[in-house]
Amino acid sequence: MFKPTSSMWKSLIAVIAACSGLAGSLESANAGPFSATGTVIAVLSDDVFVGEAEGHLNGTGTVAIRSQKNPSLTCHGEFASNAEKGGSGKLVCSDGDTATFQFQRLTVYRGHGVANFSRGAMSFAYGFTADEAAPYLKVPTGKKLKHDGTQLVLADI
Repeated sequence: MFKPTSSMWKSLIAVIAACSGLAGSLESANAGPFSATGTVIAVLSDDVFVGEAEGHLNGTGTVAIRSQKNPSLTCHGEFASNAEKGGSGKLVCSDGDTATFQFQRLTVYRGHGVANFSRGAMSFAYGFTADEAAPYLKVPTGKKLKHDGTQLVLADI
């Protein structure tokens, strides 16, 4: 009959403690044990929207963004994705406008895409800093994405 040694028990307890600590740290990341959150930066016409997306292990998730020009204008939605095909979803905004969107995943945590609103196309990137997101965003001619000290804005070049 197999009889575990004292060192085997200590190893097993260490593994269980490590796993428990890992689960606790994942939950404290504000996303639950099987999801992750990331920053979303979007440009629609002459406005910048910022917010957050939360993606789950199963490929579904939610997104919420807010206009920097008009903070009362918010959009929220849901999406589904997979590594091979990218993803798609729908946004509903507080002004009643809606959009469908498609995106390409670059990694599990980063990607970019386009949303089609009645007032035009919105380009967006997620999981990036503003500088990293810039190549994926379509900004109006003569403008650049800039931090003005309090928020992201489209500034003259």
